[in-house]
Amino acid sequence: MIKEKNTSNLFFLFVSLHLFMWTLAPSISNINLPLDTIEAIAWGSSLDWGFTKHPPLSALFVEIFYQIFGNQDWVYYLLSQIFVIFSFFVVWKFSEEFLKNKLFSLISVLLLEGIFYYNFTSPEFNVNVCQLPFWALTIYYAWQSFKYNTNKNWLFFGFFSALGFLSKYLFIYLLIGISIFFLFQSVKKKKFNIKYLIPLFIFFVVISPHIYWLINNNFSTLVYAINRTGVEDLSVLKHIFSPLLFLAKQLGILIPFFIMTILLIKKLKFKINLNDKKLLFLTCVNIFPIIAIFLTSLIFGVKIRTMWMTPFYLFFGIFIIYLLKSQIDLTKIKKFIFSFLFFFLLSPAIYLYISISDDTKRTDYPGKEIAYLVQSKWNKNFSNEISLIVGDEWFGGNLSYHLLPRPKWVNSIDNNLQNIKIDGGVIYIGNPKILKQICPGVYGTIKPTGICMIGSK
Repeated sequence: MIKEKNTSNLFFLFVSLHLFMWTLAPSISNINLPLDTIEAIAWGSSLDWGFTKHPPLSALFVEIFYQIFGNQDWVYYLLSQIFVIFSFFVVWKFSEEFLKNKLFSLISVLLLEGIFYYNFTSPEFNVNVCQLPFWALTIYYAWQSFKYNTNKNWLFFGFFSALGFLSKYLFIYLLIGISIFFLFQSVKKKKFNIKYLIPLFIFFVVISPHIYWLINNNFSTLVYAINRTGVEDLSVLKHIFSPLLFLAKQLGILIPFFIMTILLIKKLKFKINLNDKKLLFLTCVNIFPIIAIFLTSLIFGVKIRTMWMTPFYLFFGIFIIYLLKSQIDLTKIKKFIFSFLFFFLLSPAIYLYISISDDTKRTDYPGKEIAYLVQSKWNKNFSNEISLIVGDEWFGGNLSYHLLPRPKWVNSIDNNLQNIKIDGGVIYIGNPKILKQICPGVYGTIKPTGICMIGSK
């Protein structure tokens, strides 16, 4: 039996082991960083208030780590796990107030290890992982704002909401759920709380530079986000098939979570008190965002990609434990711990097996070797340093990341290659057929791309 006084120590042991295992596993098994991480690093070399695919925050964090540690792969796996375990910590602190039982709080966090978003897919730092701490903090301060109604809490609520939105636009679904809760409270009390305007004001102040960037860049990020849903290729059947596929995938993902839960309860029985504000809040931040995204798929027929749901289940453990707390049988805690340990160890074992046995993944791309070959050829032909890489985020981003000193990456240039000043040191990587014809410098091919080098002799 776990003693309640030991739960804090067990929690910190858990997050420490999680951090260590999920930093080590990809560091020893992957040859190259994943696609989304390379993209964020490429964007970070040319920081702006937005990029073609996403808002700016994920790029900012990887750039901070690059400036401190450079191009060491393990650092970016560590960064991703820092975001995960910090989110766990916020969930842990939030649960203490809601569950009033430290053992229940520990269980609510351990349950998250049964959701593969927080283990198997977590090594790839991307916009989905970047949302996690801000998703957790937004929920935490939304409740604190409601409970205490202090200016400080309302300010933090607005600030972290804005950072979440600047991580990924999908964050808006959480804000919809929270807004429903506050709207319900206003209708119930027949009174509008003027302090609701504080987070709204802070939110728009913080995101205003990004809005300005969007206007000046033809809303390219929004266009990309819409196109990713497959909206350009819709049929009547997709209004049915897409939401059903979404539900099936989510239920499949949650199977380990439900197995761990079932092993802990006497029987599946619970009472719903419509006057329970805590239950209403947990429903609004856990269930309503999922309903909203399901309705988006149903109404518009758009495809909801599995990884987009990464932050949606952060507080699912608290929600389930709060709902079933009267049915939890602590004499079954050993079964729960064994199931937790099974999934806790199984996930990195599967990750390592797939990573080592399958050599066709993006993480097997020989980025360092290619950068070495490119640098060697550059040194034979030019005297200046490489200052600019022009190409897509994957091939161009990898060159920018692996070359030292790190050249700036851009996706495209306004002028033709012939008009580039050669004293800048430019490498263009892309379609070999096109580059071979127009390259005014030294051309080479490293399949499947062509490389055009323009520098000073």
